[in-house]
Amino acid sequence: MIRRLFKDFQGDVLAIPGRLIAFIFFILLLIIPLITQESYFLFTLVLANIFVIFAVSWDFISGYTGQVSFGHAFFFGVAAYTAALLYKFFDWQPWATIPLGAVAATIAGVVMCLPALRLRGPYLSLVTLAMPLILLGIIKAFPDITGGEHGISGLPELSDTRTADYYITLVIMMFSVFIMWKLVDAKSSFVRTGIILHAIREDEIAARATGINTIRYKLMAFIIGGFFAGLAGALYAHFLRIAGPSTLDLMLSFQAVIWTVFGGIVSIYGAVVGVYFLYPVMEILRQFNVPLWPGAQIMISDLRFLIFSAIVIVILLFMPEGIAVWIRDKLEKECPRCKLANASWRNTCRACGASLH
Repeated sequence: MIRRLFKDFQGDVLAIPGRLIAFIFFILLLIIPLITQESYFLFTLVLANIFVIFAVSWDFISGYTGQVSFGHAFFFGVAAYTAALLYKFFDWQPWATIPLGAVAATIAGVVMCLPALRLRGPYLSLVTLAMPLILLGIIKAFPDITGGEHGISGLPELSDTRTADYYITLVIMMFSVFIMWKLVDAKSSFVRTGIILHAIREDEIAARATGINTIRYKLMAFIIGGFFAGLAGALYAHFLRIAGPSTLDLMLSFQAVIWTVFGGIVSIYGAVVGVYFLYPVMEILRQFNVPLWPGAQIMISDLRFLIFSAIVIVILLFMPEGIAVWIRDKLEKECPRCKLANASWRNTCRACGASLH
């Protein structure tokens, strides 16, 4: 049994450069607290873990079904406020408020999906864009309940230490990403939703003509994507101990889009790479309180959004499919016969022996 598992691991992970890099990267994430206990560094990585779940859930909905949402923060904010309200009025702890916040975001996914059944393209995007604005208006209309512009603060922490926070969010992130990746894997022999979502994205009318219930699968995408985005929102609220209007900020929705497109849309791992690259870069630039030149009044930290934008534009100009997808294409080659991934330096397929040139 162990020999069989090792053989499968060797063939499915070690033989494919992209998966090997991902495996090494996640091992490094697991041992980071053993290397450094620096509080701000772990704080940044905890937020990165949470935002990875959020960005991947956007890729799940918008990348794989083509239902482009510009209001993804709606799920994030619903879960954050649900967790905060459950604590405020019932004194429930994170082990209960986080899953219930995710469930509330799932229900919100159904609400957002209703117009998605009739609208497409920019019309759907505009409707989703309005959702967090509507919820924000409701929150500000009932300040006694929601805290208004100040939000609800004083939520219980995820754990007693920053290291424990890191491992909690890391484990949840890894499981969440794995589940969403398996659900959209078109080559999976166990779950067939991936190939169906691909078909809906490419041509929904043709998919419907073949007998696929596209409404059911679009609803499923919004429910699952909403659940994981809500999971991220509830974790965020308890980690920062506050749920406020910032959890519904439109910029948060656009950040999910930027992270995913930067790394590579319709790939799942692209969103992971995008968050772990861009979010720490922004935090590093935020700490650069150094004059642009000696005696200058402008600090480098003041230009962080300009530098951030320049990085994104340059990468997308030269790597339009995203940095993670570009690197994968350089390291891997698909067999023309069996369609399995192979290392780019191989001459023949590792499975069927077909020529790769």
